[in-house]
Amino acid sequence: MRNLLFALLALPLVMSCSPRAAQFKGSAFEKHTSLAKTGFTKEKLDSLNNFIKKNLTTTSMVVLKDGKILFEYGDVTDISFIASCRKSILSMLYGKYVENGIIDLNETIGEIGIDEDKGLTDAEKKATVHDIINSRSGVFLKPVNAGYDKKNILKRGAVKPGEYFVYNNWDYNVAGSVFEMKTGKNIYKEMEEQLAIPLGFQNWNIKNQKKKYKKSKSRHPAYHMYLSALDMAKIGQLMLNRGKWNGKQLISEKWIDQMLTAVTPVDTVNKRYGRNKKSPFQFAYGNMWWLVDNIKQHPDFEGTYHASGWGGQYITIIPKLNMVIAHKHKVPKLVLWGLKRGNDVPYWQYWQLLYDFFRTDANNASTKQKRK
Repeated sequence: MRNLLFALLALPLVMSCSPRAAQFKGSAFEKHTSLAKTGFTKEKLDSLNNFIKKNLTTTSMVVLKDGKILFEYGDVTDISFIASCRKSILSMLYGKYVENGIIDLNETIGEIGIDEDKGLTDAEKKATVHDIINSRSGVFLKPVNAGYDKKNILKRGAVKPGEYFVYNNWDYNVAGSVFEMKTGKNIYKEMEEQLAIPLGFQNWNIKNQKKKYKKSKSRHPAYHMYLSALDMAKIGQLMLNRGKWNGKQLISEKWIDQMLTAVTPVDTVNKRYGRNKKSPFQFAYGNMWWLVDNIKQHPDFEGTYHASGWGGQYITIIPKLNMVIAHKHKVPKLVLWGLKRGNDVPYWQYWQLLYDFFRTDANNASTKQKRK
């Protein structure tokens, strides 16, 4: 009854939160007119579509092969919350400012002026920007939003900055504050200028982007992002192109390489998440990008990396297959507000899907997924 009352009271707010229409037309991806050279058949893609419809709560999905649309599922223009995929996008925005010297990865957050109302210790203020963008600050404070790995959080002062990886949105939110303080630019405006306009986003409106504030918990807001699967796919294709779009280098190859260099090795990530060397899906961590160590030891996924967000938001780049996958599960508003439990697409289910349908030796059978 209480939740129902909340839902009724929240209904006007839900209605007022509808996404704004696109600011500009953008440019559409080409589509494959023939499957002859793609390695896929109509039967295989139909099988994929039916499997998703029957077994997953996916709301939209775009698959690019050789830069063209191979497969679409659901409403790929629908704009919704992309959760922690925002961090990988912020990492992309950092690049030009690191290279022109405006952002110094070795500068400490104390030197920049990062603090909290309750105060950071002198030791905590020694965390560098590099520590922050790799979630290794050693500052174990709670963020304004979820994403606080309580199981692996240590007591304040237990380690020095840079020594210990733990997934904590305090670090990532501070990464946003650092970006805006050092550049003097708004993250969303910079996203528009660096990505949305040059890539020709089809569903972009800067007014759909909004931060979350809760100053009683932290000074540093979460820079939430809201995108369509089509525009997420463009971000993935830019990464696959090693920063180049229509002949122009938007992000340097040097920065691409730095983002995709492991800072936290697979053994550490496994330890944090209860996995081991026998686990079917294993990852290392770079500058706000997850790096595939192995997917069931299959060679097709060597060099794969992706952005990953709560609820089933993924941007996956598979260089060996020249493929990009943008996947979304639109999290209902009541779930976002904590009034209802969600039914998302967990990472293991998503990676099993990719393994079953996209590896070069996959067959057309609708493999039943089992949690490992």
